[in-house]
Amino acid sequence: MNIPLLTLYVISIFLLIITPGPVVALIINTTSRCGHRRAILTSIGTNWASLLLIAIAAMVIAGVFSISRTFLNIISLTGCLFLAYIALQSLYQDFRKNNTTGNTISDSIHSEQTNTGFIKGFLVGISNPKDIIFFISFFPQFTGITRSFSISMVVLSSVWIVMDFMILLFYIFITKGTFFSRNKRKVSITSSIFLLLVAIAGFTYTSHELLC
Repeated sequence: MNIPLLTLYVISIFLLIITPGPVVALIINTTSRCGHRRAILTSIGTNWASLLLIAIAAMVIAGVFSISRTFLNIISLTGCLFLAYIALQSLYQDFRKNNTTGNTISDSIHSEQTNTGFIKGFLVGISNPKDIIFFISFFPQFTGITRSFSISMVVLSSVWIVMDFMILLFYIFITKGTFFSRNKRKVSITSSIFLLLVAIAGFTYTSHELLC
């Protein structure tokens, strides 16, 4: 195994994954609003989404099939709408909790608990299928870590999934800290606004690509 190349890969994906994005915003939002257990389920959902996208990218790299960019753009638009829905729903519930009685708050919390964190995490993780294009461009630079393409892809995928999960756990841990605990509502609103901005930016960019 090419250890120096693998080390470079680990450093690269660490810097990529730890950079805040929609998934990190969702994890922070979920931790501040629903607790660490729901956030862990959500992170597992995003992990499975990444695994699916990586598997599709690996098959494209191997020449099994190709994917239409227009198709990816259409799915991406749908994903942006879903992100916007999650952000607006969270903002609505945060402001509603601030202006209603305890019974309404309890009902809101109960309603939130009936939703599955895993599914929400998976849908957010899969909401940007253009990640497939990123993986197609990124992974070939590191398939030389072993002499076998298949083994290299298994190693690269496994390392990505493990590091992705560990970094999300790190965000869950720091969100449980004193500062975040004292400012749960502010953290939730901030992360929701960030999600909404990502959705708007993604929708605008993808729409421009489709029309051009």
